[in-house]
Amino acid sequence: MKKCLIIGKPHVGKTLFFILFSKYLGLKEFLVEQNLLNGDRIHKLYTFEEAIKSLCASKPFKTQYLQSINLNLPLLKGNMKLQLVDGTGLTEGIHGDVSIRRGMVQTLAALYECDIILHMIDINSYAAEPNNTMNGFGCTDIQLTQYGLSHQAYVILANKIDLLDSRTKLAQLQLDYPQHTIIPISTLSGQGFNEIKAYCRFKSKYV
Repeated sequence: MKKCLIIGKPHVGKTLFFILFSKYLGLKEFLVEQNLLNGDRIHKLYTFEEAIKSLCASKPFKTQYLQSINLNLPLLKGNMKLQLVDGTGLTEGIHGDVSIRRGMVQTLAALYECDIILHMIDINSYAAEPNNTMNGFGCTDIQLTQYGLSHQAYVILANKIDLLDSRTKLAQLQLDYPQHTIIPISTLSGQGFNEIKAYCRFKSKYV
């Protein structure tokens, strides 16, 4: 089974994508494995509505440990098993909450073990506030792009493209990182989901 990690800063839409992309791939019930910080692993079964209500929040750091869903990725013949993993948002510097720090360490450990990296950003914030620890494209995202150069399956998901007033920021991102695959997406509308599915299907052959 290939492991696919969603990673990025807090509040860029990772967990909502985790749920909606799973639904897009045909999941009707969501059996989520949660890897608690004490080492325990528990499984919880949600309906779509329950998953949205229980796992998502309007404030950052709702996700404080790894959680995963096993999916079937359609191929020309049969299906490929894919484990989609959602982790704690990564911040600049050291966070004051020890649980969140431990969750970030757990997420970074998963980064080195995964087969496919989905690096999610909020495209609306790109290059707008470089010194803002929540929204700017600062050290955390830059370090992820640098790590992606050495990884066989790394892609930038430019989320919230539906909220973008113009394509200037997307064009700038593509200009700044020509060596990386960039997929513009809208988690809410599902724009880009087919491209992500195709990317994961293609890369799974080589990782």
